[in-house]
Amino acid sequence: MKVLALGGPGAMGAVAVRIAAGLAGLEEIVIADRDLGAAQRLARELAHSPVPVRALEVDVTDDSALRNALSGADLVLNTVGPYYRFGPTVLRAAIETGTHYLDICDDWEPTVRMLELDAAARGHGVCAVIGMGASPGMSNLLAALAAAELDTVRDAYTAWAVDAGETPVDMEEQILGPDGRPTAAAVHWMQQASGVITVVRDGVPAEVRPLRPIPLTLPGGRRGAGYSIGHPEPITLRRSLKLSGDALNLMVLKPWTLAYLDTLRRDIDSGRLTNETAAALLTKPTIVRGLRSIPTALRTAGPGNLPPFFALVSGTKKGRDRTVLAHPNLTGPSSDPVHGLLTDMARATGIPLALGMYQVVDGSVRTPGVHAPEEVIDPARFFTDLGRTLGRDPGTPIYLVEQEPSDAAGR
Repeated sequence: MKVLALGGPGAMGAVAVRIAAGLAGLEEIVIADRDLGAAQRLARELAHSPVPVRALEVDVTDDSALRNALSGADLVLNTVGPYYRFGPTVLRAAIETGTHYLDICDDWEPTVRMLELDAAARGHGVCAVIGMGASPGMSNLLAALAAAELDTVRDAYTAWAVDAGETPVDMEEQILGPDGRPTAAAVHWMQQASGVITVVRDGVPAEVRPLRPIPLTLPGGRRGAGYSIGHPEPITLRRSLKLSGDALNLMVLKPWTLAYLDTLRRDIDSGRLTNETAAALLTKPTIVRGLRSIPTALRTAGPGNLPPFFALVSGTKKGRDRTVLAHPNLTGPSSDPVHGLLTDMARATGIPLALGMYQVVDGSVRTPGVHAPEEVIDPARFFTDLGRTLGRDPGTPIYLVEQEPSDAAGR
């Protein structure tokens, strides 16, 4: 199978490419980017890999060049963002060229539009898996594992840490690129923290303002507040788990961070800031905006002892209410590779993309259509592969499932 890695030399794409370069069953990897020099540097780095690697200059805004590149590939890994600009365009081209597709889309708006291409994908025999990263991606698979413990599913929450929990992310590293400009991920964050977002209320999509507090009580005595953010998980979990209640994606973050983010949100919504200018201000708060954030910070509930990454699903089992929590196992020392994974956005996103690709390459996942990860990716195999890739001790479960009133179970 020949793989085209669009945006391959980028931070997240490069992680996936490096893993894919050692994968049996691949004939070739083409690292494609509008920055040919960056693609060539990564290709040279991987020159002695088991899989042949070469570089190609492709600008996804050039439809002819994009389709020519896709027509020579069996599968494309699309890591070109932001997805609200490029996701549907690249997927549509992949469908029309008969190229299997995976991406790391974390925007809810293009997720809706890409799911609408399901019939076209089925008609062309193309398997497309959208949102195969950390959140969405790994979060969806944790939700699926939690839901498997229930007979009926009511609510589903997925959550990821910003600067709270046991493994906070290095914010400045994720927000600013090597050139000092905001990353696509930071611009995406501003997009999803402003305007209105789609969540699920009582089993149906609903538009709400983001950054609303959601108090949570989790198995194991964990309590705290998460804050809503625009993300694909509510959209896809609603249909895959057949929810009757609510679904949201939440951030776990400190009160001051939430308050400053809310100040930026208000300025974006009023037209005083663009997503790009707001992203640039994330690591450089102004005095005025800092002062404006104080009242919100003082009345904001904190994260308590919530885990840094989890899926919480509630429903019934044998007619009785039950809540199930699935989360990475962080009971080991800080040197444990799972801790390191959750603090590195590039690896936390790129590794799941490569592991999802494994299942398409070997034919385990080839069902035509546009799918969310939890609809086609085998979660048990995924987490086994993840543990192996991270070098985790096989005797130590890589994730935990906890229930109330039942005990925890490691997998």
